[in-house]
Amino acid sequence: MGQAMTAAANVRRRVAPRPWVGAVVVPAGQPEHPGFEGATDGRTGDHAEVMALTAAGDAAKGSTLYVTLEPCSHHGLTPPCAEAVIAAGVGRVVIGVADPDQNVSGRGITLLRSEGIDVEIGCCSEDVTRQLAPYLHHRATGRPFVVLKLAATLDGRTAAPDGTSQWITGDEARLDAHRLRADSDAIIVGAGTVRADNPMLTVRLPDAEQGSDDTEPLRVVLGAAPADAAIQPCLEVSGDLSAILQDLGDRGVLQVMIEGGATVAKAFHEAGLVDRYVVYVAPAFFGGDDAIGLFSGPGVPTIGQLWRGRIVDVARVGDDLRLEIEA
Repeated sequence: MGQAMTAAANVRRRVAPRPWVGAVVVPAGQPEHPGFEGATDGRTGDHAEVMALTAAGDAAKGSTLYVTLEPCSHHGLTPPCAEAVIAAGVGRVVIGVADPDQNVSGRGITLLRSEGIDVEIGCCSEDVTRQLAPYLHHRATGRPFVVLKLAATLDGRTAAPDGTSQWITGDEARLDAHRLRADSDAIIVGAGTVRADNPMLTVRLPDAEQGSDDTEPLRVVLGAAPADAAIQPCLEVSGDLSAILQDLGDRGVLQVMIEGGATVAKAFHEAGLVDRYVVYVAPAFFGGDDAIGLFSGPGVPTIGQLWRGRIVDVARVGDDLRLEIEA
C-alpha cells in the first residue's frame, strides 16, 4: 500500500479534480515481486487500477491488487474499474479507503465480493485518508478542503509594526510553501494584501519538480483587486465565506489555500472553516508586543474558549519548523 501511495503522490498535481490514486498488482505466489504499478492517468485517462492491470498483463490472474481508493463501479470518463478487476481474474483486492462519491459509495466493493473476490478494506487507512483528504472532504461536503498557511516568528508575529513582512522564513520553507500552492486548486487572499504587497501568487518550483501537465491554481481575491494588480486575472468574490467555499467546490476545487492576510486568516479561523493549519515557524523574535500577529482583532476572552487542535506533523525545513495542525 505504501508503494501505491507513492505512485499516487507522484501524479497528484496532474490529475485534480480527479482523485490521485495509486495501485500495485502483486502476482500470485510471488510476494517478493516488486509489483506492477499504476496511477491515475491525467485528467481524462485510465484509473490507477487499469493502469496497473495493463502493466501486469497475464500476471494479473490470481494476483493481489493493492489500491488506495475503492475501485469505481460506474461509467464516467472511463469504464468501471471493478469490472476491469473482475475481467483480469484478480483473486484478492486490498483497499485503503472506501470512496464516498455518491456514484461509488461501497458499490465497487459489493460488486467485487459478488464475484467471489476476497476484499480487504482499511489497509493503511489513516495514511491514505490523509493523502486523499481534499478529495474525501469534497465528496463528503461539496466544499474544498481548506488549508490556512501561516508564517511567524517564535513570538508569534508575522510582520513588523511598519508592515514589512517578507522573508521571515528561509529559502527552504518558502520553497515548501510553493509546493503547498502547487497541491492546491485555488488560493485565497484578501484585497488588502493585494493592495499592500501586490503578490503574483503563482507556483514557482525548480524545473525538476515542474510537471508538463501542471496548472496554476485559481487565484481568488476577497474583495476587489486593482485592474493592474499582479494577481490578475483572478476571481473576485465577496459575502459569506461558506457560500464562497461552496461555489469553489461546485467549480471542482478540491483544496483551497488561504494565504492571508491576518484579517482573512482570522475570518476563516473564527468561522471554523479551516481543515488544516500549516504554520512555518522561524527561529526569530520581534521581541515586543507591537508587531503584527497571526490573526487580527480580539481573540477569545477566556481560557475556557481557547481553540485547541492536534499536531499531526512536525518537520524541520531548513532552519525553520513546519507544523501541521488539525481540529
